[in-house]
Amino acid sequence: MRMSPDTFDHLLRLVGPKISKQNTQMREAISADERLSLTLHYLAEGASQQSMAFQYRIAKSTVSKIIHETCGAIWEALHEIYLRPPKSKDEWLKISQQFEELWNFPHCLGAIDGKHITMQCPLKSGSLYYNYKGYFSIVLLALCDAHYTFTFIDIGAYGSCNDSSIFNSTSFCKAVEAGALDLPSAEPLEGFPNVPLPYFFVGDEAFALKTWIQRPYPGRKLPEDKRIFNYRLSRARRVIENSFGILAARWRIFHRPIQTAVETAENIVKAAVCLHNYLKQTSSAAYCPTGFIDSEDSTGQIQPGEWRRIVAEDNTCGGLRALRPSRGARYPLDAAKTREALKEYVNSKWGSVSWQCHYVRSRGEVLADFPGQ
Repeated sequence: MRMSPDTFDHLLRLVGPKISKQNTQMREAISADERLSLTLHYLAEGASQQSMAFQYRIAKSTVSKIIHETCGAIWEALHEIYLRPPKSKDEWLKISQQFEELWNFPHCLGAIDGKHITMQCPLKSGSLYYNYKGYFSIVLLALCDAHYTFTFIDIGAYGSCNDSSIFNSTSFCKAVEAGALDLPSAEPLEGFPNVPLPYFFVGDEAFALKTWIQRPYPGRKLPEDKRIFNYRLSRARRVIENSFGILAARWRIFHRPIQTAVETAENIVKAAVCLHNYLKQTSSAAYCPTGFIDSEDSTGQIQPGEWRRIVAEDNTCGGLRALRPSRGARYPLDAAKTREALKEYVNSKWGSVSWQCHYVRSRGEVLADFPGQ
C-alpha cells in the first residue's frame, strides 16, 4: 500500500468519515478501513477489479463502486492540504530559491509537463478520446516544485485535443495570463543590473515559449552557448520528469490502460496525485528513498534513479505517455528576449556552473522521460 501502518491510520482518520457506511438490518456495511485498503491495493498493484473482487471476496460491482467513491474521498480529504498552489509572492519566491539552490536555475517557479493517461475506449465516445498516437487517453497536466511535489494539476482533457490548446484552456494558464496568481515582479540577476528578468516556469518542446514559460532552443548543431542553456534548463525541468516517474513507479495502476469509466479514471488520477503529495510530505524517506530518483555526480553526469528500472520493466503498455512537441509556433519578442538574457546569464561568470562546458562538450545525453518510449 506504499505506506506504513501508522501512515495508513493517519490517512484513515482523514478519509474515513467520508467513506463510512451505516449498518442496516439486512446487512453489515463494509468498513471504512477495508474500503481504503482495497483502493490503495488497487492503485499500488495495478491489478484488475476482478482480481480485487477475488482477493477481498467482494462482488466486482461493489469493488468498482468502492474504488470510485474512495478515490473521490481521497481527493476531497487531501487536495486542499497537500495539493495547494502557492497563494502569495513569498511562497512563489521560496520555490524559486529552492530551484536556484538545488538546480542552479534562477527565477524558476516550477517545472511543467503533461502526460497522456491511457485508458480503454469509453462507451459512445466516438473519437473524442482517440489521440494522434493511436490509443484512447485523457490528459494530465501538472506543475511541481523543486522537491518533486505537485503544486497544480489539470485532468480530463480529451486525448484527441491539440496539446497546446489543452494547456491554453486550463485554469492555471488563464490565471497567469490574467495576473491572478500573484507572481513575483521581474528582478535583475547578479551581474546584469540593467536587465529585469521575469519569473517563469520551465517546460519542454510541448509548450510554447512565453515570458512566463521557458523552453529549450530548438534544432540541432546549436552553438555552444545555446547548448549550455538547454542543458541548464533541462536540469530544472527534470524535476517534473522524476515526479511523474515516482508516480508511475509507486502507483502501478499507470503501467497499463485504465479499465474504467472516464469519471472513475479521473478520480483515480486525482487520488494518486494526492497520495503522492501526501506521502512525499509525510513519509518521504520511505516513499522516495535515496537512489529512487535521478542524481548527479560531481561532473554533472546523471545517475538514473530506481524508478526508471521499475517503469522500464513493468510498463508493458505505457500507462503514462509524453505529449507531442509543439512545432512551428510563433512566440512574443519579449519571450525571446527573456530566453536570450537567461542564456547570457548561464554562460557568464555569475551564473555558470563548473562542469557545464565539459558536460556539453562531451555530448552527454539527457535521459528520456520514460525508458523504451
